[in-house]
Amino acid sequence: MHCVSHVLSLGHLIKHLPCTKSYTFLRSRFQSKALANVAVSTTASCFKSLSSSQQDQIHLYVDTLLQWNQKMNLTATKEADEVMERHIEDSLAILPPIKTCYNLHSSGLYDHINIIDVGSGAGLPGLVLAIACPDWRVTLLESINKRCVFLEHVVNVTGLTNVKIVRGRAESCGHDVIYREKFDVAIARAVAEMRVLAEYCLPLVRIGGLFVAAKGHNPKEEVQNAENAVRMLGGSILQISPGVFAFGLYICSQVFLKTLTRLSLYHSRD
Repeated sequence: MHCVSHVLSLGHLIKHLPCTKSYTFLRSRFQSKALANVAVSTTASCFKSLSSSQQDQIHLYVDTLLQWNQKMNLTATKEADEVMERHIEDSLAILPPIKTCYNLHSSGLYDHINIIDVGSGAGLPGLVLAIACPDWRVTLLESINKRCVFLEHVVNVTGLTNVKIVRGRAESCGHDVIYREKFDVAIARAVAEMRVLAEYCLPLVRIGGLFVAAKGHNPKEEVQNAENAVRMLGGSILQISPGVFAFGLYICSQVFLKTLTRLSLYHSRD
């Protein structure tokens, strides 16, 4: 399957989604207690550090996600406050350790990096990062066409100009000269087991770039089991950082890998 940077029309799907109302955004629409006062058990809310316009974009994204989720399987989370905590805050929690790791181990300007969100699904964390970091170039890689339609819709209604949506699979794009070793950072959240992720994602990262895997609250054993695969793919494990502490557990820990050598072509899994 080749990677394609366009999305097939699903007009019949959109017609039956609960999204027919106008998307003229009224900020007061989203100033409910649930969204404005989300209780996050971290030292500080990353969301609250965003500008008011970025917060507006996040609120619009959450509203759109929950509307489309009535007809599509985008997230198991049904309430806005839980989406904010489980997904928005957790996605934003990736930013501080990315900055630290990138500045310590990678060359280039952190403020203008080119990233890819592998298996983007509902746009987590890619869309959230694109809103928070408007100078980043963000590619959302998703294999399911109807999810790509949703992502295109969110990009349109939020006015994002730094996002590109690619319909395809990481194992195919890793062989494609358009995408191979072209990204400063690759990110995958809740996609697959670590060894599989390394095989799929490291080929997309330039030499000296980073691959960030958002895993469960205790990924050490999974990371250890993936060490040989990571080394064979020219990578090195840098660190494991905690994610958002909510509902009694860390939602995602961030595992940082660095590409050390140019990657030879590899065989994708059957």
